Amino acid sequence: MAGHSKWKQIKHYKAATDKKRGALFTKLIREITVAAKQGGGDPDGNPRLRTAIDNAKAQSMPKENIERAVLKGTGELEGVDYVDVVYEAYGPGGVALMIQALTDNPTRTVAEVRAKLSRNSGNLGAVNSVAFMFDRKGQILVPANGMDEDAAMEKALEAGAEDFVKEDDAFVITTAPADLHAVRGALEKVGLKSDQAELSWIPKNLVRVEGAAADTLLKLIESLEELDDVQKVDANFDMDESEMAQA
Repeated sequence: MAGHSKWKQIKHYKAATDKKRGALFTKLIREITVAAKQGGGDPDGNPRLRTAIDNAKAQSMPKENIERAVLKGTGELEGVDYVDVVYEAYGPGGVALMIQALTDNPTRTVAEVRAKLSRNSGNLGAVNSVAFMFDRKGQILVPANGMDEDAAMEKALEAGAEDFVKEDDAFVITTAPADLHAVRGALEKVGLKSDQAELSWIPKNLVRVEGAAADTLLKLIESLEELDDVQKVDANFDMDESEMAQA
């Protein structure tokens, strides 16, 4: 499936920018709160909440922060009412962007997103203007840790994964959206513990960007993810790791 390599590149880049701005906990807490509001506070019966909590624990979030976020979602503590929003856009070099946000004020958020796009050679698109270029999938990142690739692939497929690929020092496992939590749990039972699991927009094909366009694109993605309301940005670009590192 096209997009595996790009997903891994974006994870490395996103991890660096999240660490730099110290905003990762805020985004994780917001996801936990929304998941609890939509599906209830029991993670065993709420796959989205279970995934959000697992991701928070993987980032060493304190237990009390997680519990407080759940209680805000269920209404047992006062909290902000967030809604899911997805914006479709184009960036430099014709790269398509899927921008996922959790916001208490969509009017404010769309204005902020539009401003970031216009300042970095991008523009906001209409609904379904770029979504057809992506597949909605679950993705799980498992450290390889010297594990045999064929054995790991067999375990992943038996657990219900749709696809499996090794990238550098990790396995990227793709699932149907509804199967993400179940597959992650099955993998952990057979010794494949994940660093991260999430629903992503996986590009069907990649657009090569280089030079000034690559630099501007990365600045755009970083500026979008700096917005408090934006949870993540998926894109269909491909570029050399050296250019990404330099940017």
